[in-house]
Amino acid sequence: MAEEESPLIKALPPETDYWTYLTIVEYNLKSENLPILHKVLQDETLTTNIGWDLVHLLVPHLPDSEQCLQDIARLGNPREVILKVTESLRLIEYDQVEHEENEDEDATAESSDARKRADSNTYPLKTAPPEDGSAPKQAVEVPEPLPLPVQQFVALLSMLAILQTRIKTKFPSRFLSTTLQAILASFSNSHEYREEMIQAIVKTVKAVSGIARPTLPSRKSSGMLGSNAMAKAQSAADPEGPAVVESDAEESAMQKKLVQAFITHVIEEYMLNFPTYDNVPGMAWCSRIMEQLHPERTVPETKKFLNRFEDEETLHRRIDAIGQLVTLAQDLKISNEELQEAAITVEKVSSQAQAEDEPPTSADDIPLSRLGSLLLYTARHVSSVLYHRPLDAVPPFQLFPDHQELMKHCLASHDMGNGQLGTEPEALIDAILALGLLSLEQDSIGDPATDEQFNEYLQTVALLSSNCPNANLRGHAHYLTSTVLRSQPDEEVRLAFVRDTLEHCPFENLKVSAVGWIKGETIEANPPNHDHDHEQGQNGSGDSLFAKAHALESLAPYLFPELHTDLVVAPIQDAWTTFQTNISFYLASLNFLYLLLCAKHLHQKLEIPELWNNNDIAGSFIQPLRDTKARFSKEMEDGGALASEKSDAVLAEAKLLEETVERVTRAVPLLNET
Repeated sequence: MAEEESPLIKALPPETDYWTYLTIVEYNLKSENLPILHKVLQDETLTTNIGWDLVHLLVPHLPDSEQCLQDIARLGNPREVILKVTESLRLIEYDQVEHEENEDEDATAESSDARKRADSNTYPLKTAPPEDGSAPKQAVEVPEPLPLPVQQFVALLSMLAILQTRIKTKFPSRFLSTTLQAILASFSNSHEYREEMIQAIVKTVKAVSGIARPTLPSRKSSGMLGSNAMAKAQSAADPEGPAVVESDAEESAMQKKLVQAFITHVIEEYMLNFPTYDNVPGMAWCSRIMEQLHPERTVPETKKFLNRFEDEETLHRRIDAIGQLVTLAQDLKISNEELQEAAITVEKVSSQAQAEDEPPTSADDIPLSRLGSLLLYTARHVSSVLYHRPLDAVPPFQLFPDHQELMKHCLASHDMGNGQLGTEPEALIDAILALGLLSLEQDSIGDPATDEQFNEYLQTVALLSSNCPNANLRGHAHYLTSTVLRSQPDEEVRLAFVRDTLEHCPFENLKVSAVGWIKGETIEANPPNHDHDHEQGQNGSGDSLFAKAHALESLAPYLFPELHTDLVVAPIQDAWTTFQTNISFYLASLNFLYLLLCAKHLHQKLEIPELWNNNDIAGSFIQPLRDTKARFSKEMEDGGALASEKSDAVLAEAKLLEETVERVTRAVPLLNET
């Protein structure tokens, strides 16, 4: 059909009224008619009258309808169109993305890894022939299209970038607030292709904020941002706006703060919802920092996280996205002082409906995201180490009180008693621990105001080393705990913390750590060379506290507890539960005891024979373990109460305990050779 015969041409007003014409457009809205509609929409008067009603009709036809949507953004009534665009953003159904991927898997038998397909969709894979059919002089690569919901998000943000700058009003922050809330709400509903969406967000914020810095391409540039028409064509004036808008300092401050707060919320939403990927905790900042600063500590034959984030596309996409957001935050003049203050500020609780219905009245009413501020603050500090990125002059960040305050406000309280601490998103724990590690590396520890403050800090980090599901993060938390503990010059405080952990901590792996701490203190304070001049205690009384018998004597009831009641007398199931819970602690204590028995130079100095006899270690600790092994072995026989528990792993564990007990027993006679 010739173009002039198209209903979209023949029915143009004044042949029909605008309402009737809109109905005709809706009835004839097909892909082949979109080029005609694009031409029709160049009429500013027509687009002003019907454009806003076309938005929801055109969005499902993306990417073919992109030009038409751009026309509406440029020429439609911006105040009306922006309402339709933000409404459409909130209505995007991202669940379709996963559904489409599953259909693709069945149809093509391609990789089942959705993330890999996301990666491939950011890189042009197909080579298209020239349109004239001639042999190509150079390959023209065409990217595969992204899922429709993601295309809708990108196209609608491209429209918002134009619309927001077109609106001329005394209070543009009211429109901006609604726009940013809609973008964040839509982004929060997404699950896949978030790196592409972040690229669109960054472009939109730059357009709205007037930032001239070009967006850096990602390592594999995305073909999804075909909307480079973003404000290139001339836009119409705001038909309802005044010719001249007087600038207002408070209004400008509100717009700036809105965009700043928005970026921190995007960072929070993105990082705290990273999909699980091959045991990588968030951005693995802790591991990458330690690999960069201490390569000698890297386990041989294992691939470094530094290399993984360079080589594995899924991880490198995270670097690209965070890098864009960090750079944008810098362009928006978000200072480190503001981020640090926001991270320890308790956010006001208000209903979402109330927050969105009532626009802010001042910049002070617009808080930065608490967790987003922490993540951005950490990203800047980590970048200064990993990429030697200049860090703006900031007040020194110290473990005491700065890092402790961050943990108080950004992690679950360790005294809640419900095990929440350590179950936060891995990216958050990684960020907090990374700041602690950086403070250690810079010898920026500070001075705790009281011993209680010092102990509270250690308890929090120690619980992270116990509760966090990720072994990598547990290791970094343990390193931070041990190093901070050793930094305490007062040996009485160090001893008190070890004793408190052994006596009161319900977590077996932390008690194992406590055994390691006292073992390290004992070895360091008592070298085999008797002529060695080791450091004096902080109290100036001569030898270290750990070079005297008092330290071990005070810990003995908790290092070598009485086990007869819990393991021999208790009902078999209760005894089994206790044993399984504490087996690692028993083995750690036995190994430490073996060291004390074999190190003859310790016997007299630390009064090891008296320690052995006065605490009845043989009768209350060693013998119950020996009896328990025999008891469990009998009950694991056919028909026994523990028959169902029998396995190769359990038998190996019991065998290890038996061998360790016997090794200790054989070393006891050494006490008489001193």
